Amino acid sequence: MTDTAGPAADASEAGTSTSTGTDIDAAAVGTAADGPPRITPTTRVLLHDLAVRRDRDEWIVGRMATRTFVALPAAGARAVELLGAGLSVGRTEESLRAETGEEFDIADFVGDLAALGFVARIGDHAVPDAEPPRASLPWLRPRHVRLALHPVLPLLVGALLAAAVVVLVRRPDLLPGYRDLLWSRHGSVVLLSGAAAGWTLLLAHELAHLVTARAAGVPGKMRLGTRLQFLVMQTDISGIELAPRRHRLTAYLAGIALNLSVASSLVLALAPTEPGTTAHRLLAAALLLALLPLPFQFMVFTRTDLYFVLQDLTGCRDLYGDGLAYARYRARRSVRTVRTSRRRVRAGDRDDDPSARLPAHERRAVRLYSVVLVVGTAACLTFMAAVTLPVDIALLVRAVRGLGPGHGLAGNADAVTVLVVLGGVNVLWLVTWWRNRRSRRSAGAT
Repeated sequence: MTDTAGPAADASEAGTSTSTGTDIDAAAVGTAADGPPRITPTTRVLLHDLAVRRDRDEWIVGRMATRTFVALPAAGARAVELLGAGLSVGRTEESLRAETGEEFDIADFVGDLAALGFVARIGDHAVPDAEPPRASLPWLRPRHVRLALHPVLPLLVGALLAAAVVVLVRRPDLLPGYRDLLWSRHGSVVLLSGAAAGWTLLLAHELAHLVTARAAGVPGKMRLGTRLQFLVMQTDISGIELAPRRHRLTAYLAGIALNLSVASSLVLALAPTEPGTTAHRLLAAALLLALLPLPFQFMVFTRTDLYFVLQDLTGCRDLYGDGLAYARYRARRSVRTVRTSRRRVRAGDRDDDPSARLPAHERRAVRLYSVVLVVGTAACLTFMAAVTLPVDIALLVRAVRGLGPGHGLAGNADAVTVLVVLGGVNVLWLVTWWRNRRSRRSAGAT
């Protein structure tokens, strides 16, 4: 699945704060005893290499090296352009005043840019810079994979998929069922082969995201993550926010296209094989493993690939975060006392609604998504409690009971395999969840 690490932050206020007077020290830039450099009207700043892309009425400004992005209004983007051209803080304010007729506090704006890591120097003073996050496969350059964004590639994937559909229409018996996974009478063989094939396909899925993003000049990093009760591999391609829409959607859908291409190829390979043969059973099992992740993509409440497509098409900055905030807001209101809920709503109460600050098109999308988020999350957790956990516990208990000298070599091998594969996945989920939780807490504290 893709992970943009949160789309461009909503900073619609940045660079547009008005000033009713001037309280800026006109002295040359200096450094306080224990603070950052002072910013005066004569201060000039040196910006890092920033990329800019227009998005509706706003501009996405970001630094690819640190994968930090922010959404700015037109005046904020213009201020970045003027500061980057070498104008001083005072000259930038004068230029914006002449262009818009409004007053802007560019000194504060420069401080915000520095906090984002966009500023290399303020006057004569270097701004400390954070170490950029590491990218996966750093040796892979955009020129190596530029064909991943070629417009002909989707046509080839579509042609391969169409050919597979034609075969399945003529041979519906080739459609796999769950029994095709049980291609061997040895449970340990089925588990090990299924785990190996599944993780291989998962790695290929994420590599498709990484390669496509790298073709667009985005570093990208693959890592393990958790989505509710699911252990997933995810690829941070947050820099894709600055790419054209076609490139963004291609990167988001690259993993799904990879699964469909593999599945289509397996259908074409499966057609000439004889049912019941080992080759037929293996191809059918591989086909099912290639298709199984696709329904999961529709679970947009877990931020799957299709979630990012939906977020991009609706023009939302952070559909999940805003949807979660709105769902929590509605939950707080639902548990109020009858007296509180029936009192006359004051004008100030509207400010409690986190979606009220969003543009109209985002507000509608966020409120609808919050319903999907709540219902989908509740359904997933219910299924885990009612089905997944009891099955896992039963299999683990059975495996423990199957150990011992009285069960023979094959019985012990099966039991150990279940314990290693099933127990290992659950332990890995816990370790990954705890590690990511600590990382988020550290990032929040910073």
